[in-house]
Amino acid sequence: MPPKGGFKKKPPSDGTSTPLTPSLAVQLSYLHQPRPFKNPHYTKNINRRAKNLKTVLAQERERERVERETRKSVRDEPEVTAPQRMVDAPEEVPTYITIEAPPSVIPHTHLCDITGLEAPYTDPTTGLRYHDKNVYEIIKGLSASIAKDYLSARGVNSIVK
Repeated sequence: MPPKGGFKKKPPSDGTSTPLTPSLAVQLSYLHQPRPFKNPHYTKNINRRAKNLKTVLAQERERERVERETRKSVRDEPEVTAPQRMVDAPEEVPTYITIEAPPSVIPHTHLCDITGLEAPYTDPTTGLRYHDKNVYEIIKGLSASIAKDYLSARGVNSIVK
């Protein structure tokens, strides 16, 4: 609601009318622009009709029946051996036998030798990787032969100092 008090400019009384220039706020306002919230080019599909529950359930039963028949026909076909399937498959289809991938560029994550969790730390004396200070306390109490066993389980054959 506009405030009372006549903020409108009155036309000059000398008989000459000068056009009022709108302010910058009025010029940039989107108040009077049409704002359609629907697509103006939308056309309703008149061929689509609402289906009642009975029709939907009947179509679902029919679809399931067709699926059962196709599964039964596939089961009744003679068994094809794996090498014969590989011959029948097109070349561009990746399979477990033919897939080729380059080595990963993602850096290898180090795992704790004791807990199996992510290991940001490495013990300098034994070379064992550990997760936190509690595991480090356990590693400090290990003998050299046990530390060597942990390293060999990881696949590292280094000399323990």
